[in-house]
Amino acid sequence: MAVGTPWKRLEKKDGYDAIVIGSGLGAMTFGSIMAQQGKKVLLLEKHYVPGGFTHIFKRKEYEWDVGIHYVGDVHKEFTFMSILFDYISDYKLKWKEMDEVYDRVILGDNSYDFKSGKENFIEMLYERFPGEEAAIDKYIETVYKATSSNRKFFQERALPTILSKLVGGLLTKKYYEWSDKTTSEVLDKITDNKELKGVLAGQYGDHGMPPGESSFAIQSVVNKHYWKGGAFPVGGCQRIAETIIPVIEKAGGAVAVRAGVEKIIVENGKATGVLMEDGSTVNAPMIVSGAGYLNTFGRLLDQDVQDAIGFKPEKGVPPSVSHVCLYIGLKQDLRELGIGSTNYWVYPHNDHDRGVKEYMADKSKPFPVTYISFPSLKDPEWEERYPGKSTIEMITLAPYEWFAKWEDERWKHRGEEYEAYKEEFSQRLLKELYKQFPQLEGKIDYYELSTPLSTKHFVNYEHGEIYGLDHSPARFRMKDLRPKTSIKNLYLTGQDIVTVGIGGALMSGLLTAAHVTSNFWLTDKIVDKVLKDREKMKKETA
Repeated sequence: MAVGTPWKRLEKKDGYDAIVIGSGLGAMTFGSIMAQQGKKVLLLEKHYVPGGFTHIFKRKEYEWDVGIHYVGDVHKEFTFMSILFDYISDYKLKWKEMDEVYDRVILGDNSYDFKSGKENFIEMLYERFPGEEAAIDKYIETVYKATSSNRKFFQERALPTILSKLVGGLLTKKYYEWSDKTTSEVLDKITDNKELKGVLAGQYGDHGMPPGESSFAIQSVVNKHYWKGGAFPVGGCQRIAETIIPVIEKAGGAVAVRAGVEKIIVENGKATGVLMEDGSTVNAPMIVSGAGYLNTFGRLLDQDVQDAIGFKPEKGVPPSVSHVCLYIGLKQDLRELGIGSTNYWVYPHNDHDRGVKEYMADKSKPFPVTYISFPSLKDPEWEERYPGKSTIEMITLAPYEWFAKWEDERWKHRGEEYEAYKEEFSQRLLKELYKQFPQLEGKIDYYELSTPLSTKHFVNYEHGEIYGLDHSPARFRMKDLRPKTSIKNLYLTGQDIVTVGIGGALMSGLLTAAHVTSNFWLTDKIVDKVLKDREKMKKETA
């Protein structure tokens, strides 16, 4: 099912209540919520498919997701993420829970299974770390304390400026007690056991920063997010855009693809529209950017506007890590080879910070993290689309600078040297794959490596970053990471104003919608509506 309309074929190009730059999950969430408030919203996507990191791509007889590898909470009926996804997709988006062991963390020769259910997580830790029960209990307690302050912190970001000045400090105080600390600082006070600390931080790849650099605010969110297990969209990740965009269109809105925005038009300190890459202009009373903080202020605003608002990228938080991803296809069902939907996080040892530091200084050193995912095993409808086929994805860190010499070359035309360089990473990743799954050797039909240049080309992040801004303690102190900007009628949405990933992007759309509508009871209204609708649907099908 194709969604989105090519910009050149879009019949109505003006008369919208809001223009949104980008079509990632934050943008789509905002668009759907506003549509259900009776607003006509236009989403402008530069790529030829909408969805941002939720889209898929195809090669030969295979397809792969580019950003959604698994999501927590959505498969449980009464979690807020489940409720919000139902609301924005008109109850059309369904989720399938992964295998009970959703993550397997491997530290050198030691393997640790993360099973669905907080109690199972604790039981595994008790069993593997006898004598550390008190430290484990303390860690769980600390995660709860840290995450309990999240809601008030992000509520403050949706407040009008005057209210924020009056009560903002009260809402953010407890959050800063945790976000100002690195993950290592918190773990070091809980235990001296290096292996246990390595396990507790074993999902750091989900936000991209090792424990010595990451804020504990993001570590606690990521860890708790998966305590109920992981899930994947039924029908593939493309179902996210396929179910949300019709809601936007039903209200008179539109999602345009191949619709690159050159700049945001600002007149007398007020955003009035956008200049398109084809030279046309589109105006609206509200401009919302889902293109990321650095893209919005550093690329989409003229220099005189940047100077007027005092934007200095070097004074802010740097972009997050970039990566390479190896997309693999096989003409065989992986379950026949004894492989399930469990994700693998493979580390050379338990010292994550040392692993990253050594690798960044010398790329011939072991990969500090290798993530292995099996998307074809997570989607129950995969077999209907690709019978007898399977897919694998492998990710590791790779700084943009390692590929920068080819940044001015066209995609698919970067030359033999570039292809040979990519092949080096591909072979190293395959070696890691065969180490964990020797039964796969000789069975791969197709593979293709994406680099930070691929991310830049398709998602428009300037340095190929996958997670927006770094999730360091400094990030959460940035006052500009909120829906309202210093330019009148210009707003932000997307993961940068909340946190990394699907959950962060989803909540950002809600946060921006609540702010621009001054509807601070929006969350409660959505919950109330969805629960009533669900009850009605249950009675109708009984």
